[in-house]
Amino acid sequence: MTTAKSTAGLAGVIAGETAICTVGQSGVGLTYRGYDIADLAANATFEEVAYLLIYGHLPNQKELTRYMRQMKKLRDLPAAVKAVLEQIPSSVNPMDVLRTGCSMLGALEAENRFQTPQQAADRLIATFPAMICYWHHYANNGKRIDTSTDEDSLAGHFLAMLHREKPEEVFRKALDISLILYAEHEFNASTFVGRTVVSTRADLHSAITAAIGALKGPLHGGANEAAMMLIQRFNDPDEAEAGVMELLRRKELIMGFGHRVYKKSDPRSDIIKPWAERLSALMGEPMLYAVAERIEAVMRRERSLFPNLDFYSAVVYHCCGIPTELFTPIFVISRTAGWAAHAFEQRHNNKLIRPSAEYIGPAPQPFLPLSDRP
Repeated sequence: MTTAKSTAGLAGVIAGETAICTVGQSGVGLTYRGYDIADLAANATFEEVAYLLIYGHLPNQKELTRYMRQMKKLRDLPAAVKAVLEQIPSSVNPMDVLRTGCSMLGALEAENRFQTPQQAADRLIATFPAMICYWHHYANNGKRIDTSTDEDSLAGHFLAMLHREKPEEVFRKALDISLILYAEHEFNASTFVGRTVVSTRADLHSAITAAIGALKGPLHGGANEAAMMLIQRFNDPDEAEAGVMELLRRKELIMGFGHRVYKKSDPRSDIIKPWAERLSALMGEPMLYAVAERIEAVMRRERSLFPNLDFYSAVVYHCCGIPTELFTPIFVISRTAGWAAHAFEQRHNNKLIRPSAEYIGPAPQPFLPLSDRP
């Protein structure tokens, strides 16, 4: 009898086809529907990228104006969702807040109530910033914030709700670019989970809820938080070098470095790194960036590892005044565009995702009556 070759973690296994994204071809590079990530980060907004992923093409001016107007109308939370968020204590992982909020919104606003599935995705993207900020303020300060702002962009809207004041343009722009960089990344763990759920003909909210659960894991979405905690351990570059060398000696995992697909560099890191340097200087914390840069140098020298997007994104988020525990929820806000695009693509030519497993358990054995068991 022949069996399929077992591949741990499905590394290198082609599990499906996609027209949405390419990751790491020839060891480098990232494109969304054929557009290079560097071009998108330099010239587009997150709203344009979300539209590209969900609707399949970059919007023209009329489409973008209409889309941003519609997204602004979709931001407010139902009273029932706010009531649920108020029951979640401050000690809870914020990813659980978004997972719960997504599930509750799906119970109140079923996907089939929308004119198109894409509109259900738009609603989730529009409400996730409000969910996390409403819970954050209520759980920590007992304040019920207004989740409507006059900010046109989702990045500005998030920062305005978080800090309760209009954000400066430099911070809004930095966060907007970060959202673009995190929006999509092919068949990563959370996206594959979402596609698997959709393949059973489940609804979009179930798929996104499951994807959030997968992203919560520190080996997937939590690396930016771990990176920030590492950087903040050290007071200067020399201390950072000595500390990282000790961690490497103890064979401890250094989060924020290397990638399962990229072999030479993460193109997203090269885009976000200058923003980390710029914001660190602007906030009077140049040592933060200096420490991060020395850690990068040590990891390249000692392990030939490059920083991935999470590493310098942590510095950017910190300089934007975002609490470390909210770093990964920002990932959710952005990646929902990619998750939704994959959900719709899976439905277009759906087959139930059901891989086989290689059995390594006991050989067949007789069942013993209870009285005969040793």
